[in-house]
Formats: sequence, C-alpha cells, structure tokens
Amino acid sequence: MFSHILLASDGSSHAVRAAEHALQLARLSEDSQITILYAISGSTSKSDVLSENAANLSMVRKGRLFSTEGVFKKAGMNYDVKILKGDPGPAIVHYVNENQYDVVVIGSRGLNGFQEMVLGSVSHKVAKRVDCPVLIIK
Repeated sequence: MFSHILLASDGSSHAVRAAEHALQLARLSEDSQITILYAISGSTSKSDVLSENAANLSMVRKGRLFSTEGVFKKAGMNYDVKILKGDPGPAIVHYVNENQYDVVVIGSRGLNGFQEMVLGSVSHKVAKRVDCPVLIIK
C-alpha cells in the first residue's frame, strides 16, 4: 500500500495533526519508511540568520520539528528528517517527484477562499503538482 511516506511539516499544530495521520498510514505496512520534510522559505531563512548565530541555526530549525518528531518517537516508529531551502510548495514537489514517494501527507492551515486565492496554499500547490496521492489534513 503506502510504504514510502513523506510528511511535509513546518512544526505547526496542523503539521502535528498530519503526523498523526501519517503514523496511522505507516502502521498499515510492516516496511513503512517515513520522511519528515521541512522546506525553509527565503524569508524564514533570512529571519533565522538575522536572529541566531550560525552555531545555533541548525538546532533552531530542528527544534521546530520537535512536536512532529514526537509523534513518531512516542510510537517507536523510525523516521528520517530532511531539511530543504526554497519556496515550500515547489521545493516539496521537486523532492517528492525526484524520490518517488507513495503518498504525501500535509497539513492545511485552513485559509478561507479569498486568502487561498491571494496567497495560495502550500498544500494546494503540492496536491496539484506531485506525481503521487496527497492526503491533506485539516
């Protein structure tokens, strides 16, 4: 079924809910592999660099995924973490399509129609452009 699972996460509460669903999917197959992907946008990266020294930067970024990783640690499930730089939508799409995942699990911020039209949403961009099924968690 879905044994090669990518969880797109930004550390938000929406991402934690998505992690719980990714865990449920992973439990359906004995040989499941979960990758947590965090794509850092240019503005987030710039803010991180300006507010942190270089030695702490990696720890700060990894710290954002603490709650997401906790879901898998608590369940005793193995996972990998991949951190990319770039606009989250295109970066996630490129990574997923290059690595042939079975499914992508991603949280939705719950933008209203106008906000989504003006801002776009990462989950919508991913769902439209990846070459595998996408599970969007509200």
